[in-house]
This record gives sequence, C-alpha cells and structure tokens, in this order.
Amino acid sequence: MAQPPQINSVRTPDKAVVDATRSRRFPSLNLPLVVVVALLAGYGLVVVYSAVYGDPDYSFPRQAALVAAGAVVMIVLWRFDYRRLSEFTTLFLIVNVVLILLPHIPGLGTDAGMGSQSWIKLGPLPQVQPGEFAKITVILLDASVMARYGGRLDDVREYLKALGIMLVPFACIMTQPDLGTGLVYLFIGAVALVVGGARPKFLLVTLAAGIVVVACVFALDEVLAVRNADGTVEYKLLKNYQRARLLVFLDPDMDPTGNGYNLKQAQIAIGSGGLFGQGYMQGSQHALGILPEAPTDFIFCVLAEELGFFGVVVLLGLYLALVLVSFRIAGSAGDLFGLLIVMCVVGMWLFQILENIGMTCGLMPITGIPLPFMSYGSTGTIMNFIMLGLIGSVWAHNTATGKKGSYADTR
Repeated sequence: MAQPPQINSVRTPDKAVVDATRSRRFPSLNLPLVVVVALLAGYGLVVVYSAVYGDPDYSFPRQAALVAAGAVVMIVLWRFDYRRLSEFTTLFLIVNVVLILLPHIPGLGTDAGMGSQSWIKLGPLPQVQPGEFAKITVILLDASVMARYGGRLDDVREYLKALGIMLVPFACIMTQPDLGTGLVYLFIGAVALVVGGARPKFLLVTLAAGIVVVACVFALDEVLAVRNADGTVEYKLLKNYQRARLLVFLDPDMDPTGNGYNLKQAQIAIGSGGLFGQGYMQGSQHALGILPEAPTDFIFCVLAEELGFFGVVVLLGLYLALVLVSFRIAGSAGDLFGLLIVMCVVGMWLFQILENIGMTCGLMPITGIPLPFMSYGSTGTIMNFIMLGLIGSVWAHNTATGKKGSYADTR
C-alpha cells in the first residue's frame, strides 16, 4: 500500500535564516542574475522601440513603464520566502481554473481574434491575458504537487493523481481555445514530472498515450467535419486556423499568399538581415507594415532584420547566460520545492524561446507564444519578472546565512 504523499521535501525556515534575510535590504543579491536580466530587458526595449516606432497601436513609454514596474515586483518577491507557498496546492488549482476561465464571463472576456476568447478588459484599463498569468500558478501548482513525493514517484496511482491535477489547467485553456499557451502548460508539467522523480516508464507511456490522443483528435475531427455548399470545411475539435498552421508547417509553400503569408514574410525579414543587419530602425519589412505582428509574435524577425546574425547571437548568448545562472541557483536549492520552481521556470522559458524563434524560421508551427523579455505586451512582461522574483527568492532563502544548500544533500 503506497503511503500518501507528504510535503517532506521543503525545509522549514529556521529563525537564523529569517532574521538574516530580514536584516538585509537586498538579501543574497545574485549579481550575475541581475546583470543578465538588466541586459535582456534593455535589449528588449531597444528592439521594441524600433518595432513600435510610428505605430499608433503601440506605446513604447507604456512598455518601458511595465519593465520598471516588473523590476519592482521582482525585488518584492525576491525578499518573499517561497517556501511558504509549498502547501497551497488546492489554492493554486482553484486560482488556475478561475484565471483561465475568466474570459468566458459575459462582458469581461474579449475575442483575441480567430475565435479565441483569451483576454479580459476592465473599463479603460489595458487588455489582460489571464492565461499568461496562470503560467505562474501552474508552475507553483506543479512544483507543490511533485514536492510531496520527495524526489521519487514510483506508484502508478499517485502518478495518475499528479498527472490528472496537472492536466486541469490544460483542459481549461483549451476551452478558449489557446493551444499555444496550453502547450506551455504541458511542457511545464513534463519538466515537473521529470525533475520530481517520476519513473521513466510512466513518462514514456504518457508520451505514447499523448501521441495516440492527438491522432484520434485529427481522425475524429475529419468524421465530425461539416462540408458546406461552397466547398469550405468547418471542423469541430480543432479550429480551421489551427489546422491551417499545422499544414503550413508541414508544407510552407502550399499557400504563400494566404495561410503561409506570415511565415514567408518572417523568413524574408530574417534572411534580409544578413550578417550585421540593415541597420537599427532601418528594417524594410516591418517599417512598411509587411511583417505581421512585428512587436509581439514576430519581434525576433525585427531583431534579425535590423541587427542581423550578430544581433541574434547576442540575444541567444543572453538567453544562455540566463539559463546557466538559473541552473546554478537550482543547484543551490536546499529543497525539492525550490528546485522544481526554478527548473519549471527555465523549462517554460526554453520552450517559448525555441517555439517563437522556431516558428519564424519554419522549424515549428506558428503559435501566439511570445519571446521572453523581448515581445511587446503587459501581461507577458510582468509575468516574466514575477518568475525572476521567484528564482531570486529561491537563491536568497538558501544563502541568507551564508550557507548554500543542496537538495542532493537533504534527500
């Protein structure tokens, strides 16, 4: 009989750590992390300024103010003890469901385009995407669930229970539907399961089951499809635009002036940048309005077009530095909960980086996933700084006494 899981892998803050933390204005400042974040945020503002210049639909001062506000939020969370969140699994689950389903409330939700109900708007305030903020609670939910097993999950019933809880946010986000954000949730869950000690056999069976489910969805969609008199087909499970994106990914030349237009223009912008680019604020594709969604989904194309391969290498170098610094912080975590938080955040960033850059090059299907610290947008900007605050909290509260912890030493 398997023992019920307990949160026995989260160290209780001792008085010495708490007192040492409170006595510092900036507890255990991680200078490499601060420097990398400052460079990334500054680089992002430089690229966004060019992308939004002359476009009345976007405001650079607003984006700069959001970065400043995000930095303040990061500092506040840096001082907060993340371990106090380890036992709020049920609360995180409820908050996830509420956040993701908010856009369905009449009068509150707004259509994000192509039938996706993903945003909410309160009076004169800017639109907010609750699904983006839910990434935070998804990470905390998955980390708190897996921390209960102390780094080893080898009971199939407990595995299915943990997997079921992690799939709830995905099921909710698909009611909008927002497949891109849903994939991020799934990847966060996969990282939590791997780092949290789930048996490899369970993971392989889950992956195989997922592939079967996807194949069944496509097959069932063909059966349920409605053929209209004008020759068009209306699908029930996957939206027409979602299927079109997948088909364009498989065959980029199938519809270069229709469904494949965005990809073609993105590739032209990237290719025209060459080694050193066309020059800052000299990019022709986005300046002429040819490149779609330049400040948001296709911000990478703006960078590549204007700053060229050199600018891309700088960005990738900053991302690499952020990942390596975060790995170092994860390695210093004295409990599984902190380790899981950092690794899930890093996993989320890596997935979004690979998907966003990959889709502009034709290596991944096109989705609405933003590029971390680069894409224009209030929700994503604040959310990323909250993530940084959580990582900083893991570092600060494992080094406040000058003694770096190691999860490997506490198992």
